[in-house]
Amino acid sequence: MTDTDFLQADEQALAQRFIDNGFVTTPADDRAGLDRIQRRAAELAADYLKLPHSNDPYAMLDSIHTRVSVDDLNGLRLHVFNGLNAEAWFRPTYFRLARSTIETIVGNELCMQRRVNLSIQMPGDSSSLLATHSDVWSGDSPFEVVVWVPLVDVHHTKAMYLLPPSLNGEMQDRMANLRSAEELYNTIKPHATFIEIPYGHVMLFNQTLMHGNRVNEEPGTRWSMNCRFKSIMSPYADKRFGEFFEPILLRPATRVGMQYKLPGGFHG
Repeated sequence: MTDTDFLQADEQALAQRFIDNGFVTTPADDRAGLDRIQRRAAELAADYLKLPHSNDPYAMLDSIHTRVSVDDLNGLRLHVFNGLNAEAWFRPTYFRLARSTIETIVGNELCMQRRVNLSIQMPGDSSSLLATHSDVWSGDSPFEVVVWVPLVDVHHTKAMYLLPPSLNGEMQDRMANLRSAEELYNTIKPHATFIEIPYGHVMLFNQTLMHGNRVNEEPGTRWSMNCRFKSIMSPYADKRFGEFFEPILLRPATRVGMQYKLPGGFHG
């Protein structure tokens, strides 16, 4: 008997894909919710640029590089980031995009990152690069997963790359002999996978694996969001419960157990 024997066959297959590949992609559970997020992002971008709202939010986002300079890109990003995270419906909707997959991979008593991140990478822009890294190197727990959601189609250099689990340990062992992040990328480059994700799909990935992005050489702008989820009872690292994470699902039995006190006032 293994720990997957209690899963349904489709859950077993999904879990094995995540273990073997380090990521899974799947259609969004709530496509209407994803469309709402995309539309609101496009409206916020238009407001920042003092443009009318577009009837085609995909085209608006994908071609944003024709309307904004690299120097003003971070101002635009922060305006859309803050605007989305200020919406009461946004984080619950983001969770629902991947709820079934999160519950299979992570569990159903969950903490969620307090704010959903937003990345915008215009064609030819080297200012938005994320060097090869693993999130656990900078204070994230290995018990977390990242839910990564594009607002446009992403592929090749318009996407992010990920190192397969089978090679991650070996490549980490080589790091002591490398002198820069670029040298690290060149070492893993033959093995890294740029993950193709059409709009309407979401990805969960193992953020202990090395990943990053490169200069976008495709004709459209990449818009993507990312947010971390973890089991509420699993270990934390530097990003703590109540500070970086907040609980979103806690079952009644767990609530009872956390509040129970033995005679004499001691917690059980």
